[in-house]
Amino acid sequence: MDHHSHHNQWRMKLLSFKNATIALTLINLLIFLVLLQGFFTSSSRRLVSAKLQYVKEAEEIRLSMQPLELIKRVREIEQESSGGQETEQEKDVKQNTAVDLSKRLKDFRSLNDASSLKALEEWRKRKMERARQRDLGKTGGLSSSKTS
Repeated sequence: MDHHSHHNQWRMKLLSFKNATIALTLINLLIFLVLLQGFFTSSSRRLVSAKLQYVKEAEEIRLSMQPLELIKRVREIEQESSGGQETEQEKDVKQNTAVDLSKRLKDFRSLNDASSLKALEEWRKRKMERARQRDLGKTGGLSSSKTS
């Protein structure tokens, strides 16, 4: 009988160790999952923050490119023209000023379009040069491997 009870004690200890090992493994797995979730959450927050910063900078650049003084002056002229009675000479002066401002605004837009086209052309040239360099690198690499 003593041998049988001794065997049961070892069996209980083994079951206890086995249960403890399983419990510890589950706890470690849960901790790993929580840490993994925290890592992905923080990296996605940084990505969203970077995108928001990019949008903010793009909006600032767009606003800085507007001819604000010219727009303000055109609005002033419009308000003045909608005001009271004017003499013929004042109307001519205002009309000439409005035409001049309109011409300057068109010139500004065409200048902006020209600079955009120039930048696009330069980008296109750089891209073609890089492609040519890659092709030279590929063919150069092939010719050197053939000679080996």
